[in-house]
Amino acid sequence: MSRTYVPPGGAPPISGLALGLDVGGTKIAAGLVDLSSGLILTKRVIPTRATRGGDAVLADALVLARELDGDATARGIDVLGIGVGVAELVDRDGAVRSDHAIHWKGLPVQENFCKIAPAIVESDVRAAALGEALYGAGAEYRLFAYVTVGTGISSCLVSEGHPLAGARGNALVLASSPLSTTCQECGTQLHQILEDFASGPALVARLNTLTPGRAVRGEDVLAAASDGEEAAVEVVRTAGYALGNSVAFLVNVADPEAVVVGGGLGHAGGLYWESLVASIREHIYGDATRELPIVPAALGPDAGLVGAAASAVRRRHPESVAAGGAR
Repeated sequence: MSRTYVPPGGAPPISGLALGLDVGGTKIAAGLVDLSSGLILTKRVIPTRATRGGDAVLADALVLARELDGDATARGIDVLGIGVGVAELVDRDGAVRSDHAIHWKGLPVQENFCKIAPAIVESDVRAAALGEALYGAGAEYRLFAYVTVGTGISSCLVSEGHPLAGARGNALVLASSPLSTTCQECGTQLHQILEDFASGPALVARLNTLTPGRAVRGEDVLAAASDGEEAAVEVVRTAGYALGNSVAFLVNVADPEAVVVGGGLGHAGGLYWESLVASIREHIYGDATRELPIVPAALGPDAGLVGAAASAVRRRHPESVAAGGAR
């Protein structure tokens, strides 16, 4: 059963109905969410087809929002707002500031959704982290780190029920920038990008380098590893280990009560999870921190959708979600 975070001082949980969209590189998921419980009343999923350009993706997302707003009207309920989580950098005012997967940088995304209902655009990782804080695995913690591992790898620190955005909204980059170092054996300059080594697409690319044509999706690599295929086992084991190093660095810096892991690979279990958890614990410096809870996200693939819906109301009525925080 979903839990609802109630902060010190007893501020009430959110109530009402809001619309959430989770816009990723592969699919757009949208739903009507009961904010008192996190229950999704109606859900629709369509392919993103991001290569068509940002305007086309935005048009599809707006159609979904209008359809679901119509569903709410048919129920005799007005939506409190629309939250849109997108797999990009998003500033504190809801403007999309990058265009790696969804080409919405510079487009009036938030303004267009506001024509339907009061709306906010948020980064997908902060939306998912809020969902877990309010209704999922983070509900019992005052301070936890949320890490999502799938097509990309991102993180968010959550304090008192509020995902921390940072000064510019960029406090989510965990694995996209180079881990630059010098090989002590040969002096080679290394600029490895963790996302190119440990994400879902990276698992596919690495296994196909060893065994051409073996995998199409990350699930194929995980299944091959589960079956004991040596190349797949090595790819999955080393990916989890490498990511664990970076997550441990995050833990060493922020000292959260727990780590909540979401995303497709975050829920995969098996060797990837075992290697990730073991590596996190190995690389944590403080003895008192090493055994902190490391748990899978409770809301699964719906965390971003549910959290996006809650984000829309949090901006307008922050006292109804939690006290304090970044916004």
